[in-house]
Amino acid sequence: MENAPIRSFIAIELPAEVVAKLEEIQKALKSPRHSFVKWVPPENIHITLKFLGNVPPDKIASVTSVMEQVSQAFGPIRLEIGEIGAFPNLKQPRVLWVGVRGEIGNLQALQASLEENLARLGFSKESRGFTPHLTLARLREGISPVERREFGAMIISKPVYGGCQFTATKISLMKSQLLPSGAVYTRLAEVRLKG
Repeated sequence: MENAPIRSFIAIELPAEVVAKLEEIQKALKSPRHSFVKWVPPENIHITLKFLGNVPPDKIASVTSVMEQVSQAFGPIRLEIGEIGAFPNLKQPRVLWVGVRGEIGNLQALQASLEENLARLGFSKESRGFTPHLTLARLREGISPVERREFGAMIISKPVYGGCQFTATKISLMKSQLLPSGAVYTRLAEVRLKG
């Protein structure tokens, strides 16, 4: 298994106080009525900059060096937890998230630069636009539109505001293992934003 591909992604990890705030938001929204909602463990929540998929182990060093190269142009980015939203929307939610505000222009430029430079290594570009967000929960497949609508309405009725500020000072290359108990993330590399 030495040469097994590594399922990985590049992300901004969150400071402990932000993780605690997200856990608080999750607790405020959880209800035993909604057994079809799979909540993300708060310590697993992050801002995904680029999902890489299965990466051959011998390509990990090249990915890290792209991260090093890109980080030269970007300094720390000030961010803040925003409003709650959902993909595709709150009327028929599939993924529940908290938005990110602050120096979004810098964050988008960082993400675009990673996207551009990784394309040269053969990683395909994301077709959807980049929406920085923190995933709180996923709704299981196969639930009725009524259940989705009802859950969305409950979310809308509970005004939850994050308002927690933080500064992103580094980007991380993460390994993702999908286990029956859920995803386990391990940091493979970490690069400071030095710009």
